Amino acid sequence: MPLRSARRRALSRGSVHHPLFARWYARVSVAAETHAGMGAVRERLLAGLSGRVIEIGAGNGLNFAHYPRTVSEVVAIEPERLLRQMAVEAALRADVPVDVVPGSAEALPVKSEAFDAAVLSLVLCSVRDVPRALGELRRVLRPGGVLRYFEHGAGGGAVMRFTQRALDRTVWPPLGGGCHLSREPVAALRDAGFELGPHRPLLMPENGPRLPTSYCVLGTAWRPGPQE
Repeated sequence: MPLRSARRRALSRGSVHHPLFARWYARVSVAAETHAGMGAVRERLLAGLSGRVIEIGAGNGLNFAHYPRTVSEVVAIEPERLLRQMAVEAALRADVPVDVVPGSAEALPVKSEAFDAAVLSLVLCSVRDVPRALGELRRVLRPGGVLRYFEHGAGGGAVMRFTQRALDRTVWPPLGGGCHLSREPVAALRDAGFELGPHRPLLMPENGPRLPTSYCVLGTAWRPGPQE
């Protein structure tokens, strides 16, 4: 019981409410599906997944339409209340079963080693404690389970990286729902003990102006198996 109570308290602290950001993000993300090519990125992110999948920071649920039918169930964690409501509506239209639940990336409300795959999609920028969140992700993935990720972070030349760090220290996290621009997602995954697979940099939008948010990476990693 004490452990369960502690987890409930952690989940309560992890709940967030950014209504202005959520409304802005919902409009921008839907437009980006076609105008910025995000729909095609989501297809590549999720292609070939199967079994039980946990998605961390599901937002308004735009990934749900791209899960292949080989996926038996998606458990989608989203702490922001308004985005979670939108995700519930998107889950009803999905071709695979999707259960949208509240929760914090740092205290996932699910059993250990319960999932065959995990998905991170533009979420590591905004979690409060990246090492703890990735530790939780390792806990809930079965040994050998696959992690697919699409994240933005530090990139560009010295001037752009300086700008990203300056924004992170000042206005960007409050304006962006806790988002940080200068994090290093691939390094964070390596430090958390994931086995890195193929990953490649992307610019979003691909042919548009270079913004502090443009520097992305799409890749695959694994929780090491027992033999490793």
